[in-house]
Amino acid sequence: MIFKKKDIKGISRRTLKMIMESAKDSHPSEFAAGMREIDGVISELILVPGTISGKTSALLRLRMLPVDYSIIGIAHSHPSRNFSPSGKDLMMFGRFGRVHIIAGFPYDMDSWQAYDYDGNEIELEVLD
Repeated sequence: MIFKKKDIKGISRRTLKMIMESAKDSHPSEFAAGMREIDGVISELILVPGTISGKTSALLRLRMLPVDYSIIGIAHSHPSRNFSPSGKDLMMFGRFGRVHIIAGFPYDMDSWQAYDYDGNEIELEVLD
């Protein structure tokens, strides 16, 4: 049997707003959560038990995620205005998931960027 890699069509507006609100609530500490895609759309956040948030990083215990192949990556925040991935982000991208989102302060609908597992910027359409 051959499995095809599903294309991600985008992220739901509701989910992106949830990422931004969660980042605001966690500020000045980082926020982190898993992301689930449903029918090619990033539609849910998965809170991971044992996540530790600090001012310079969030420690996400990936082993606490359920075994669920619809979890396609991580969304997290940078309390600064910089939403470029750090070296630690790039290491995590390469180990887990295929789509990642970094939200930067002020956590509005224009202060985020999506990345692939290699840390390359990718475009994600915001879907209603």
